[in-house]
Amino acid sequence: MLKTFINGISGKMGSEVANLVLKKHDFQLLGGLNRFPCSDNSYPIFSDINSLSEIPDVIIDFSAPEATISILPYCISNHVPIVIATTGFSKEQQDIIKNTSLQIPIFQSSNMSYEISLLSHIISELSQKLPEADIEIVETHHNQKKDSPSGTALLLADSINHANSDVYLYELNRMQKQEKRNPKEIGFSSIRGGNIVGEHSVFFFNSNETLEIKHTAHSRTVFAEGAIKAAKFLVLQKKRFIFYE
Repeated sequence: MLKTFINGISGKMGSEVANLVLKKHDFQLLGGLNRFPCSDNSYPIFSDINSLSEIPDVIIDFSAPEATISILPYCISNHVPIVIATTGFSKEQQDIIKNTSLQIPIFQSSNMSYEISLLSHIISELSQKLPEADIEIVETHHNQKKDSPSGTALLLADSINHANSDVYLYELNRMQKQEKRNPKEIGFSSIRGGNIVGEHSVFFFNSNETLEIKHTAHSRTVFAEGAIKAAKFLVLQKKRFIFYE
């Protein structure tokens, strides 16, 4: 059985992963990390990972950037692979993750959905077939999400940019500008409200028609399933750093 520990276990996604792991016959949930420990669950919650009595086979991380970075020394010292699904990292934090990947296996993705990876592939090809189009990405999430634009929106933009020799610029705030739209920019719009799991639309605007590609996540289970599949995949890999797009 794959002994699993969850960083950010009391959050929306952390608890979703925990409940799913408990149903898997080939997984064992050792518990999770949260700022405030709790014993009223079907699994233990710790405020300090060093309180664990046994070393996990893998850690699944759905927390916050600071919490992710703080757990990496434990992963290094105990050589524990980690699946990172947290988003919103600064460049400095991302550099720490990449440096850590030289010592332990890491699987990192802004979105664990298979259909998002499929969408990423589709829009990268479309962008090459529609080189004159104005590209805009609109993303909608629940009112508790802190980072903006979403990591998935940036992942989608990167897939377009990398397919086109990185010619695109990212426009995150047009309120600060008083000028016409750059033909080689990708614009982002973020909507926050209610309990929306996640919606991402990519628009290709041309003079006489518009093409929209949209993905809607109806349940957080899709991301939990993806993280668990990533965990099973990661522990068998020799390659240390995998960024999934």
